[in-house]
Amino acid sequence: MLILTRRVGETLMIGDSVSVTVLGVKGNQVRIGINAPKDVSVHREEIYQRIHREGADEHAEDHDAQESLPQAR
Repeated sequence: MLILTRRVGETLMIGDSVSVTVLGVKGNQVRIGINAPKDVSVHREEIYQRIHREGADEHAEDHDAQESLPQAR
C-alpha cells in the first residue's frame, strides 16, 4: 500500500486519467473529489462490496435455474 500525505487543495494522480483532490478535513472526516473518465467506476468501498455481493447472488440464482432445466439429448 502506498501511503501519501496531502494537504487541502492538493491532488494525486492515478495513472494518466484519474485525479483525487483533498477538498477539506473536518475532525476525522476527509472530503475528496475524484475526476475520472466515464468508463471508470468510482464507489465507496461498502457500495462496491454490495454491488459485487448482489452480482454474485444473481449469478448463483441464474446457475441454480439452469441446473433445474431438463437437459436436451
